[in-house]
Amino acid sequence: MMSVEAQPRTTRYAVRATAFVLIAVTLAGCNALTRLSQIGQEPPLTKVENPAVLHESQPISMPMPPPEVIVRQPNSLWRPGSRAFLKDQRATEVGDILTVVIAIDDNAKISNTTKRSRTNAESAAASAFLGYENGLGAILPESIDPTNLVDLGSDSSSQGAGSVDRDESIDLRVAALVTQVLPNGNLVIAGRQEVRVNYEVRELQVVGMIRPEDITSTNTISYDQIAEARIAYGGRGHISDVQQARYGQQLFDVLWPF
Repeated sequence: MMSVEAQPRTTRYAVRATAFVLIAVTLAGCNALTRLSQIGQEPPLTKVENPAVLHESQPISMPMPPPEVIVRQPNSLWRPGSRAFLKDQRATEVGDILTVVIAIDDNAKISNTTKRSRTNAESAAASAFLGYENGLGAILPESIDPTNLVDLGSDSSSQGAGSVDRDESIDLRVAALVTQVLPNGNLVIAGRQEVRVNYEVRELQVVGMIRPEDITSTNTISYDQIAEARIAYGGRGHISDVQQARYGQQLFDVLWPF
């Protein structure tokens, strides 16, 4: 019996390719079984969990300035930074909730056109060369014409055009939870929202860092005031499943080199 090492290289490649295809089919089959079990049912919502897992439960560590020293005024009813007479109602501690306002209305349009053209021509003759012009026939081919020894020409042209036209509009609000207070007082927030309409689930996720000073008196903050913002808005269900390419097509697009 021929050993694995002695098998032709083509056979070994075929075995590896077959194993890869079987693994891919098995993984796709597991997901297919899950989808088959949900035929006629609404897509399930995920369980309510700690929103801190949205930023992988990893404390954010960045260069920080020295801790700010708060100077308290004696015999004063007001606290530094407070916007309420008795208590600041804005989110400041881990576990507090605030509302993130996402109002994206972006419109970008770029158009570039490049055109380049160049033409060169060279000509040389030796109709009189110290009386030896007639002797060129002994050196060069008989069909040589001293009046037209060199005639060169070149023509180059290049033209390119590119355009970008993008229009995005999103208007959403989501409640986020303060998951961490950084040494300089900035807050790390994370929020998730799921809405199911018939057989389609829309999911919104927000993660980032904010300054307490940017929180409004109504305990809201705009998305453009979130540093390192990660905003994801998508869906899952029958409509999203139809819009997505099949597994075989995705695999073909990744492996096909042409």
